[in-house]
Amino acid sequence: MSLRNKLQMAGISDVGLRRGHNEDRIATDPRLGLAVLADGMGGYRAGEVASAMAVSVIVEELRKGLRHNPPQRLDEDSGYTLGSLLVREAIGRANESIYQAAQEQPQCQGMGTTLVSLLFYDNQVSVAHVGDSRLYRLRRGEIEQLTADHSLMQELIDRGFYTPEEARRNVQKNLVTRAVGVDPTVNADLQEEPVLPGDLYLLCSDGLSDLVDDEGIRTTLTRYGNHLPEAAERLVQQANANGGTDNISVILVRALRPFPARRHGGWYSRMLDWFT
Repeated sequence: MSLRNKLQMAGISDVGLRRGHNEDRIATDPRLGLAVLADGMGGYRAGEVASAMAVSVIVEELRKGLRHNPPQRLDEDSGYTLGSLLVREAIGRANESIYQAAQEQPQCQGMGTTLVSLLFYDNQVSVAHVGDSRLYRLRRGEIEQLTADHSLMQELIDRGFYTPEEARRNVQKNLVTRAVGVDPTVNADLQEEPVLPGDLYLLCSDGLSDLVDDEGIRTTLTRYGNHLPEAAERLVQQANANGGTDNISVILVRALRPFPARRHGGWYSRMLDWFT
């Protein structure tokens, strides 16, 4: 079932004010209900290679995998839906590709990328992330960070060494503890969340979250969320106004109406897809 009329998506990636090139990469596919954001890291321009590879591989793998596999089907062994497992597998393929490229190309050694992705189906969303790129959800005026950073700062907070406010003052930012492509394998965090009509999701790189606090994000999304391209532009403007020290990427996804999976198949289901 196409989700083109069930979801609204908008994205923007900006180089910021301090960087010479953009190492972020974003992609959306409203028909599949897919959004992917990656923030690369590495040597000279290697970060942009890693992020581009990650997004390209994940989008391609999911387009192939979803052709014949209903994402809402539950895998009893893992407890996850097939959609979540397809996302995990795609991230694994991306990790292998980036790691292999880094081994073969000296200028790319050590490259990797953070990642956050969404796959919508059957009134729910599969969330996968690695690193400190984040997912927020605005629901009924309240904002919630749905992902937990894989970073040194977050680990020190979790272990009680610092409060979040103390960590921001004392811990070097951007020291991630997990990334795609750095090691032979990677463990992506997976979660599945119910989706309600009106929910607004924000995927962002740390170029936004380091410079605009949660309340600033909430205010902007509340004020401009009915026009997603403008809301995305406003978020980037806020980050640049606060220093623009990194590349800034955002993807916004709004659930317009319910999108339950069709339980029947064959020609009738395919015919309905032409009109939905």
